[in-house]
Amino acid sequence: MNPIKERAKNLENCFLPLKKMYPRSYNKNKTSPYTKTRVILMNGTEFESQWFMHNFARHCDVPEILSALAIVRRQEQQQQKRISCLKPINESILETTIAYEQLAIDLTAVLARHDKDEANIKALNFALLEDFDHLYRFANLLKMDKKIDADKLVGKYTEIMPGRPTIAEHRYPSDDVSPHMNAEKADLYSKLVASTITAAEQQTMNYYMNIAQWYKNDLGRKLYAEIAMIEEAHVTQYESLKDPTLSWLEQWVMHEYCECWLYYSAMQDESDKYIKKIWNEHFKMEVSHLKAASRLLKKYENKSFEEVCGDGEFPQLLKLGGNKEYIRKVLADTITFTADNTKVIRDFKEIKKIPNNHRYFDYQKFMSGDPERNASHLVIKKAIEKLGNDYRYQDSEHPVKELRSRKSDNVKVARTK
Repeated sequence: MNPIKERAKNLENCFLPLKKMYPRSYNKNKTSPYTKTRVILMNGTEFESQWFMHNFARHCDVPEILSALAIVRRQEQQQQKRISCLKPINESILETTIAYEQLAIDLTAVLARHDKDEANIKALNFALLEDFDHLYRFANLLKMDKKIDADKLVGKYTEIMPGRPTIAEHRYPSDDVSPHMNAEKADLYSKLVASTITAAEQQTMNYYMNIAQWYKNDLGRKLYAEIAMIEEAHVTQYESLKDPTLSWLEQWVMHEYCECWLYYSAMQDESDKYIKKIWNEHFKMEVSHLKAASRLLKKYENKSFEEVCGDGEFPQLLKLGGNKEYIRKVLADTITFTADNTKVIRDFKEIKKIPNNHRYFDYQKFMSGDPERNASHLVIKKAIEKLGNDYRYQDSEHPVKELRSRKSDNVKVARTK
């Protein structure tokens, strides 16, 4: 499939009437967990598109480009609103959060499994263990506050147990900055990986940043606020992988191509026939957007679509699913890693191999203070007190010995020497 070769409507014919912007919501009790995660992913993809095009417009003084941005941006807004309302009214903040974390885990894992770019893979695997831990923390809050077992929400496709403890994830901000790829040399799939994971993590960050104040108790509000800080760190990591030397128009073409790839992937993978039709409609809209951006790139920079996206043929499509064995291996191999950007090239090192005067420890002391009072720890402590054990769903014992206890929450793994 090559989207640039597909027939497309004129931009003026791609608007949605209001009646189509409010679709039938999915059934939270019957819908596949991966339909829910696709809804979140595509919602985040559209938000990223909005964010990018508004920033482009603020740095552009070409009337024709500004006009095209306004038209496409309005249509992307309509797509985003439509996708957002696929979530049902009766799905709680926490139930939606479980889907957010399942997406973060399984999307990250599947992208890492199929990428060839070592920098991408290392970054993905590093953040994977942190999102994995977030699912565990939120699942325990869900069990306490709603008496719901999160394994039912994730369809038992994703295990729920500790990852790299959230309390260990607070790092000095510049240690989260990665060296960027060279877009001219990078594989097309690797460029799509960086674009996709940036949009997905940004969506999670935005959700937690804006939902914290709406939670019903202090512990939940504090937990969302704490984990939102880690999601910001993940966005910092992932966005820095992208090549910033591309022009605004080149970046726009890449955004539209990525959206085409994601919608086409979602359409191929979707089990809900009603939602599948929406993915198909949006894919066709994105083809129009891609052609418009490509035409402007050619007119104003004399660069072709192929200079940004190669021959345009889609690489391997994105297929969401379980990644239990892969995640277990990453847990076993890299649980004690932290990020270090104090030298020329950012790397991931075992906590015991970084010097005692590393800024990680100073930042930890400042941010975390007494770890026993941090929300990410307290939620597990209170769950153990209330339930007798922490809440987990796992197929076999944890691959990391230090994280096997269900009677206590480890606040030292990956945090202290």
